[in-house]
Amino acid sequence: MSEPIVASTPEEWWRVSQFLHHEADLLDERRYEEWLELLDENVRYRMPIARNVRRDQLGREYTAAGEVAWFDEGIVTLRQRVAQIKTGIHWAEEPTSRVSHLVTNIRIIGSEPLADGAQALFIRSRFLVSQHRLQTESNLFVGKREDTLRLAGGRITVLKREIFLNQAVLMAKALTTFF
Repeated sequence: MSEPIVASTPEEWWRVSQFLHHEADLLDERRYEEWLELLDENVRYRMPIARNVRRDQLGREYTAAGEVAWFDEGIVTLRQRVAQIKTGIHWAEEPTSRVSHLVTNIRIIGSEPLADGAQALFIRSRFLVSQHRLQTESNLFVGKREDTLRLAGGRITVLKREIFLNQAVLMAKALTTFF
């Protein structure tokens, strides 16, 4: 059964799309401190692990909340990761990677008011992240994201992001890029 189309205005979709594309630009330009400002203080940033499962077990394809994940972080850990990269002595990012984020198939799939009067928008999108380092290291990360964006006082922040990689086995030597 297909998912119903949620009524959102073209302006709302455009604003969300521009926000996500701006975020990708900040990451590609290594403007990590500015990227952190797009994240809510209560952000949950999680990448579950993909498993190869039988067709009748698709509900187990990705690890659930509370199970092992590639990362499951909040704002404090994300700030620490940025600080570590910025030291210039992070072995997996010195010299720094060249990264390109492509974000597409952006859909607003729902919204609801939050207890503090803000609005939550539930977003689905697809991504391709290309990471190149040194002369021979190239990695492609492909998958989908489910974001909860918080709209308050004319400002958008990422309240929750779940990143679902298509790869069940990562061939990258390190997982240092942000999604």
